[in-house]
Amino acid sequence: MFLIILIPCLNEEKTIQTVISSIPQNMSGISAVSVVVIDDGSDDCTAELARKAGATVLSHPENMGVGAAFNTGVDFAIEAGADIVVNMDGDGQFDPSDIPALIAPIVAGQADFVTASRFKDKTLTPRMPTLKKWGNRRIAGLVSFLIRRRVYDVSCGFRAYSQEALLRLNLMGKFTYTQETFLDLAFKGLKIVEIPLAIRGEREFGTSRVAGNLFNYASRSAKIIIRTFRDYKPMEFFGGIALVLFTWSILLGGFFIGYYWRTGHFSPHLWAGFTSGFLFLFGILFFVTGLLADMFDRIRIGIEKLLYIEKKKLVEKISSTRLKKPCKSDDSV
Repeated sequence: MFLIILIPCLNEEKTIQTVISSIPQNMSGISAVSVVVIDDGSDDCTAELARKAGATVLSHPENMGVGAAFNTGVDFAIEAGADIVVNMDGDGQFDPSDIPALIAPIVAGQADFVTASRFKDKTLTPRMPTLKKWGNRRIAGLVSFLIRRRVYDVSCGFRAYSQEALLRLNLMGKFTYTQETFLDLAFKGLKIVEIPLAIRGEREFGTSRVAGNLFNYASRSAKIIIRTFRDYKPMEFFGGIALVLFTWSILLGGFFIGYYWRTGHFSPHLWAGFTSGFLFLFGILFFVTGLLADMFDRIRIGIEKLLYIEKKKLVEKISSTRLKKPCKSDDSV
C-alpha cells in the first residue's frame, strides 16, 4: 500500500524537521511512504525546512485554517493515489513511531478510520490543563450522543484514513476538521476504531492555533458539530425542536384551558393562551422545515454518491496508468 503522511503546519520551524526525520520508512504492508506538508500561510521557515527534510510542500498564500489545510492535503492524496493517509501535527506532540500501530487496523482490513485516543486508556491520559481536559470530554460526549456510540476522544489530530474513507469524506469546516470527520464518517456507516496512544498534552514551543483560546475553540467547534448534525440528520434536528415547542404549547394550553374551566375567566392568564398559540405555530414551522430539509438531504446524498463515483474513477485511473510512488513535486495552492 502507498502511504501518505499529511502534516498541516503554521509556523512550526522549530519542530518540523525532527517530526519528518522521525517518520518510519519501513512498515508492514506499506510499499512506499511520502510526506506532504501543508504550509498554511506560515511566515517563518517552515516550508523551506520541510523541503530540506524531504517533504513535498503545498503552500496556502495566507492562513486559511487547519480544516482547510487538511482538505487541501486530502485532495492531493486522492490525486496521488494514496491507499492510506495519516494526518498528524508538525508540533511534535505525536510520536511518528506510533504510525505503524495507527495504520495496522486499516492494513488488516478491520477499519476505515483510525484515531489515536488520549482518554480511552486512563493510564495514558496526558498532562494538560483541567479545563482543557474537561472540554475535550464534553465534546466527545456530545459526539457520542449524536452518533449513538461511545467515543472517548474526537479532537485528537493523529489519525489514519483508508482510501475508502478519503473518497467518502466531505468536510465543510475551515477552522478545524476533527469532530466533523467523526460525524461525517460515522453517519455514513464506515468502520471507526480508537487506539489508545501516549501523546504529549502540551506543545513544546508556541501555542495551539486551534485550541489556544478554549472559549473560541469550544464555540466554533460546537457550531461545526451542530451544523453537521443538522445537515445529516435534519428531521431529528428540526423535529426535535418542534417536539419541544409542541410540548410547551400543550402544557401552557392545558393550563390556560384548565384555568378557564375552573373559573370561567381567561384573565389574568391570557399570556398563557397567546404563548401556547405562538409556540404551536413555531412548532409547525420547524416541523415543515424539517420535512423540506429532509428532502434536500436526499438530494445531498445523491450528489455525494456521484462525487464518490468520480473520485473512485480517478483513483482507478491513477492505479492503472502508473505504479504508486512517493510524491515528487511541490505545489502552491
